[in-house]
Amino acid sequence: MANSIDIVVPDLGDFENVEIIELLVAPGDTVAREDGLITLETDKASFDVPAPESGIIERLTVAVGDTVSTGDVIGRMTAQISDTVAMTPAAAAEPAGETAQTVEPAAATPAAAARAPAPRLEPEKSAPIPSARTLPRIDEAGFSKAHASPSVRKLARELGVNLVQVKGSGAKNRVVHDDVKAFVKAILTGQAAAPDGGGLLKTPRVDFAKFGEVEVQPLTRIQKISGPRLQASWSNVPHVTQHDLADITDLEARRQALKGPAKERGIGLTPLAFVMKACVAALEEFPKVNASLSDDGTSLVFKKYCHLGFAADTDQGLMVPVIRDADKKDVYELARELGELSALAREGKLKADQLQGATFTISSLGGIGGTAFTPIVNAPEVAILGVSRSSMQPVWNGSEFEPRLMLPLSLSYDHRVIDGAQAVRFTTFLGKKLADVNSLLQAIP
Repeated sequence: MANSIDIVVPDLGDFENVEIIELLVAPGDTVAREDGLITLETDKASFDVPAPESGIIERLTVAVGDTVSTGDVIGRMTAQISDTVAMTPAAAAEPAGETAQTVEPAAATPAAAARAPAPRLEPEKSAPIPSARTLPRIDEAGFSKAHASPSVRKLARELGVNLVQVKGSGAKNRVVHDDVKAFVKAILTGQAAAPDGGGLLKTPRVDFAKFGEVEVQPLTRIQKISGPRLQASWSNVPHVTQHDLADITDLEARRQALKGPAKERGIGLTPLAFVMKACVAALEEFPKVNASLSDDGTSLVFKKYCHLGFAADTDQGLMVPVIRDADKKDVYELARELGELSALAREGKLKADQLQGATFTISSLGGIGGTAFTPIVNAPEVAILGVSRSSMQPVWNGSEFEPRLMLPLSLSYDHRVIDGAQAVRFTTFLGKKLADVNSLLQAIP
């Protein structure tokens, strides 16, 4: 049996004229008994005004910013008093009978979507299901202080969302239902990565204009995309960097001799092509460096292919094109593809598949300068090689010092997968391969 009843603010105790900070429903929404309708906030706490019965919201007579006290009427609803016909969110999603056919599904309005149960927030079937590793662990101390209503807190706990990490869009930066759902969606679709552990301290906000003239320029599209990913990788991957030196005296002499003939074939024979060839050999020797952690963090995924990414410096920012099946290409083929992909990157003409699938990345700054650096692992890869500028250095040969051209190598790696001993073995092996230029020039069988 359906009755039209007033929605009345329940007993608020000693509180009077309490501010409304969020409307959780809209006219036409279907609610269940005890569902939150509006959220109130005092100087001590926030709480929801619940639905007195299951039914349909006819109207709300209040707005955000209004104040209410015990006994105030805030709207009207059609209540389904009988248990046999009481409406619930599940029933509203699958209407049955004449009365239900006129009911608009709960997800038809933003307010109703905010109340939707957790299953409505699941991504498309192709997206991964949240796991303990996908969403951040809840920081209870921070969670309790988060600026959010009880219903939002409940939703966050059901989804395993740490409210400390969610940016609020409501009044006074309050976290609302849509913020929680957007946070989960961003993680599940790969648009963002959830930081592990508690909330990170934020850097202070500074009004730089107070100290002098400033100019504000927006980040490039590439910077907006790569920035959050780099931050996520740095926050989630325990980085360690192993520094080493490789003797490339013989390699550079041979490269200089081969540059002319290669140029006649339209190939720019750069040192990076030789470094890539040496990396292929090292990855075959140490397959764990070419692997990735599984999504749940309990196993390793060993890849039977070798796709090398390389950092390309462009006017729009850093890009990482990928050379596929690098293990099946000789130095000349690698050099040719390096040139082609670098040109496409500078022109902004790379295709999506030319930026995906890398198993290992090389960041070469040798053409610019520097002696060493700590590159950030391009997760879900587990290692990245940094290459700095080579220089002539005195090297002891057992009886005297002799000048040798030494190439600085910086291998950053995920310490969950690679330990220090394996990292130094990798760079040592890589150095030996770079010193053996004949093996790098051998044709692919």
